[in-house]
Amino acid sequence: MAQNTQEINSLSIIIALIIGAIALVGPATAIFGPLAPLAIFAGLVLMILLVGLRVIDQYDRGIVLTLGKYSGTRRPGLTWILAGIQRMIKIDMRITTVDIPSQEVITRDNVPVGINAVVYFQVGSAEKAILNIKDYTLAVAQYAQAALRDVIGGIELDSLLSEREKTADEIKKIVDTATDSWGINVTDIKIQDIELPADMKRVMAKQAESERERRAIIIRAEGEFQASARLAEAAKVLNETAGGLSMRTLQTIEKIIPILPKQ
Repeated sequence: MAQNTQEINSLSIIIALIIGAIALVGPATAIFGPLAPLAIFAGLVLMILLVGLRVIDQYDRGIVLTLGKYSGTRRPGLTWILAGIQRMIKIDMRITTVDIPSQEVITRDNVPVGINAVVYFQVGSAEKAILNIKDYTLAVAQYAQAALRDVIGGIELDSLLSEREKTADEIKKIVDTATDSWGINVTDIKIQDIELPADMKRVMAKQAESERERRAIIIRAEGEFQASARLAEAAKVLNETAGGLSMRTLQTIEKIIPILPKQ
């Protein structure tokens, strides 16, 4: 909109200059002689040249439309267009970030989750981004939002929580394929947050607690098993050693005597 306004202003300035130059031809000729129209014409040409000057930043590309028809792409630097006949639309070629607002999606196993993500994309073809799509930023955001809902709706909650990067890559491939005809390259998609219902959080907390208790019982049982195995080996060694069992009995008695109550 700002660029269109600028071109309209440029055209208005040129028309005003031409009308002013025509109006000055008669009086100027009468005052300065026959060379006055030539000077006025030279000044008019100079003003038109100045009005048509444009500066394209390093990170931009300029799409030039001549009488509404695409006629070329200008690279960074100082350039010139015929104002009033041509107009230039600048396209930012840097990586753009678009937030996908939080979406409530039902997973394959019927669990409602809230998900928000971020899309990183870059214009690969300035011509396609202007000629093939009206607002490529809005289009990318909307398509990524729809793709996110489709992908999340086809997987289970456990897969979503454990394979977040894989899910983001699947969404990226879908969006990147669809936006290729728009001249857009989707560089990355990141799932920022996965919000679970409160009751689901409580269930998962209980499940995690039960899992920790199960592991503790297994570890304790394994410890008892190893201890019993060692005791069996020790008893076997004492039984096979001459006087070993008697020596062990004496050691046990020696430990018990200090504990016995005195008479």
